[in-house]
Amino acid sequence: MIKSWAVGKGLLLSATALVAVIAASSAQAGGFALREQSTYYQGMSFAGNGTTGPSISSIFWNPATITGASDGLTIEAHNAFIFPRAELEGTSTIGAATLPVDSGDFVGDAWIGSNYLSYKVSDEIYLGMAINAPFGLSTKPDDGNWAGAGYNRSSKVFSLNANPIVGFKVNEMFSVAVGAQIQYLDVRLTNSAAHPLALNATTALEGDSTSVGWTAGVTFTPMQGTEIGLGFRSAVGHDLNGTVSLPVASGGLAAGTYNINTKLITPEVVTLSAKQSITDNFRLLGTFEWSNWSRLEAPKVLLSDFGNAQLTALPFNYDDGYFLSIGGEFDFNDQITLRAGAAYEWSPVSDAVRSARLPDNDRIWVSAGGSYKMKENLSFDVGYTHIFGTNTDVNIVPGHQDYSATKGSLVGSVESSVDILSASLRYTW
Repeated sequence: MIKSWAVGKGLLLSATALVAVIAASSAQAGGFALREQSTYYQGMSFAGNGTTGPSISSIFWNPATITGASDGLTIEAHNAFIFPRAELEGTSTIGAATLPVDSGDFVGDAWIGSNYLSYKVSDEIYLGMAINAPFGLSTKPDDGNWAGAGYNRSSKVFSLNANPIVGFKVNEMFSVAVGAQIQYLDVRLTNSAAHPLALNATTALEGDSTSVGWTAGVTFTPMQGTEIGLGFRSAVGHDLNGTVSLPVASGGLAAGTYNINTKLITPEVVTLSAKQSITDNFRLLGTFEWSNWSRLEAPKVLLSDFGNAQLTALPFNYDDGYFLSIGGEFDFNDQITLRAGAAYEWSPVSDAVRSARLPDNDRIWVSAGGSYKMKENLSFDVGYTHIFGTNTDVNIVPGHQDYSATKGSLVGSVESSVDILSASLRYTW
């Protein structure tokens, strides 16, 4: 009989597996989410992203904001170019041997595209569609045989989310909307089967899933110039099916490729935003966001070929994540609007569970951006963000949920920062 622990600690699934691959940890949002879904709100560190405005990209966070769309058909294309930097330096010890650790820059550059469409059916009814990549990116240390390769050799994820929406404008004060999420997730992870000093062979896991969820939201305008928006994105439960490749025999399994499956649930997200007009051409905006990362806990990876015997558990054990931002925008003239904002993000990854795949920590956002109205129905947006990572330690030692005696301890610190450039076009027929 294959024991629950049999293969677990000898595989790449050392506890960050599956979706921790994203490495948005050093970049875009707490856990492995990608926040860069709007150039317009990028310029304010996403302050006010759940309220209505010239851009319909706010429907990603609050679908009810679609009732602020222009007459007819509106199409928007947003492009975010992400340039993260993260390097882990420290030591790795196995037995009497201690090696220096230098991962090099292990987070890859990325492009994130987001597209939005709205159609005003009547003064009360609005239809919309959002196409996004809510999770993604990759990690790959410069040297595949670095001293921490037992805990991360490479990690990659691709996601795609389609979100059809129906919005209803109840009156001048209230709007509501609901939508569906059709989400695809594809994962590939690799790491050394043991400490690189002992074995360089690579284990690999890959799998994918398509599943569904929903979104909902409301906007409240108690008086002219004041708006409050509340949006909700549901959890999406994925049944990931794929394979795990073992380069050597381990825990009762011969070397080879085996079918696996696991249930993974992405977190719910609640976004509360507000917008207040201070003067005719200046507005102050803010956002508070909660993400239910603690629901991840420790999903089980099962061997499909052996009656779903448990291969291992993935002890994420994250806390919840929080995000707070404030920003403002100023209409310089009829064609140009300028924006700026700042934010603080509380990571769901604590010191006790931080891993080599996802060395996430709290971060500080500073952003600026602007819009240029080229024609009455055509606008161009730009946004820039710099993210400062806070002090981040990795301590994978006996007692840590990822620790494996065959891979040794990994102790060090991570230095990280991110630059994000974003551009978009908004067009209305």
